[in-house]
Amino acid sequence: MIGTIIGAIIAGLIIGALGRLILPGKQNISILMTIVIGIVASLVATLLLGAIFGYNNSGGGIAWWYWIVGAILAALGIVAYGRITSKSV
Repeated sequence: MIGTIIGAIIAGLIIGALGRLILPGKQNISILMTIVIGIVASLVATLLLGAIFGYNNSGGGIAWWYWIVGAILAALGIVAYGRITSKSV
C-alpha cells in the first residue's frame, strides 16, 4: 500500500515535470500543484488507455504510451490551472 502511494507520487512528479517541459515559457505553479496535477494526469491516462481504449502493455518493458499521454494531460492541466488561478482581468 505505502509502496503504491510512493510510486504514484514519484510518477506524478515525473509526469508533472514533463508536462511543464512541454509548455513554453514560465508557469506560475508550485511544485506541490505540479505533483498533484501529474498524479491526476497519470490516473486519467491509465483510465483512458486501459479502460476505455483497451491498451495493455502485454509486451512488457516500459509502457511509453502511459507516460506520453500522462505528460500531455499534465500540460493541459497546468495550462487550465494557470488560467483558473490567473489574477489578470
